[in-house]
Amino acid sequence: MNLANYNSQELRELRKEIDRELKKRRKQEVKEAQKELKHVAERYGFSLNELLSASPGVKPGAIKGAVRYRHPEDADKTWSGRGRKPSWVKEWEASGRSLEDLRVD
Repeated sequence: MNLANYNSQELRELRKEIDRELKKRRKQEVKEAQKELKHVAERYGFSLNELLSASPGVKPGAIKGAVRYRHPEDADKTWSGRGRKPSWVKEWEASGRSLEDLRVD
């Protein structure tokens, strides 16, 4: 696939499609992993909840939030929408552009 043949709008749409597909696949992979973990736990006589609640080092709320905003020209710049706004988001808004333009869906 030669991305040089696409204009900027087409590339942004392609990125959205890729993000949606990746999200869909991740959900499926999580379901498969949970099913596999459940079978392993049952093989040892435990429920999955028993094993997960006994896990040391994982604190509630320690999981990073999902990406809700992404810079259109630099995909490495993301923000979950939680906490302080990163400088690139502040600059985006200061230039008169809307935060909704950055939303990932």
